[in-house]
Amino acid sequence: MAAVLKSTSEAGALILTISHPEQHNTLSPDVYAAGVEALNAAENNPEVHCVILTGEGRIFSAGGNLRRLQQAREGDLDLQRQSIDALHSWIDSIRTFPKPVIAAVEGPAAGAGFSLALACDFLIASETAYFSMAYTKVGLSPDGGASWHLARALPRALAMDALMRGTRLSAQQLAKHGLVNQVTPEGAALGAALQLASDLQGRAGNVLASIKELLAHAEGHELPEHLLQERQHFMRNLVHANAGEGIAAFFNKREPRFR
Repeated sequence: MAAVLKSTSEAGALILTISHPEQHNTLSPDVYAAGVEALNAAENNPEVHCVILTGEGRIFSAGGNLRRLQQAREGDLDLQRQSIDALHSWIDSIRTFPKPVIAAVEGPAAGAGFSLALACDFLIASETAYFSMAYTKVGLSPDGGASWHLARALPRALAMDALMRGTRLSAQQLAKHGLVNQVTPEGAALGAALQLASDLQGRAGNVLASIKELLAHAEGHELPEHLLQERQHFMRNLVHANAGEGIAAFFNKREPRFR
């Protein structure tokens, strides 16, 4: 059976589940394409306030399928380039998607699976989850933006260790360095992600989109230019109906009902 990306909904959250349990939820170009398609559809769906990315069973994803990579070496390399481009398109879609994306990780998140988790806005991991960039053990270098994310989030020595040696990093280690938002008991990552999604649903969606865009902008710009972006977003959100509702709710000592 080929890998698929299952889609379900719960309380305003779109849950995307990587499903290929007999192969440890390894990934494929079809899964990448399905991920992009799902986000494109969810962007304009007012019923979706948040997206959760998880894996079937007690495994997030073992990353790329080595048998498929072995075949790629002996076949048309353009197909492999297209596969990497498809993965990168999904990574970019997660990063630019205007709604929060939460990774709920149980068990291993390896290779491109680790890259996908890193691309999400929030990362919830169980206490038995672990993260591995074991590309060098099979003579490969990383893809999926892992080196970009780890270089910005980890001390250089630890990033080198993770990328060059493929050292396993625990959920607790990544939490220490700010890459994991919450460590849960085993089997509880999805439940915690749904609780986080419920909390985010109580915030104004236009403001969450602004925050995500501002954080992305901050990574490559100096403060003076970024201050102009903050002013632009602030003024846009000030005249939005949600600001009127939020301010009125504050003065009336009630919970806001954002659109």
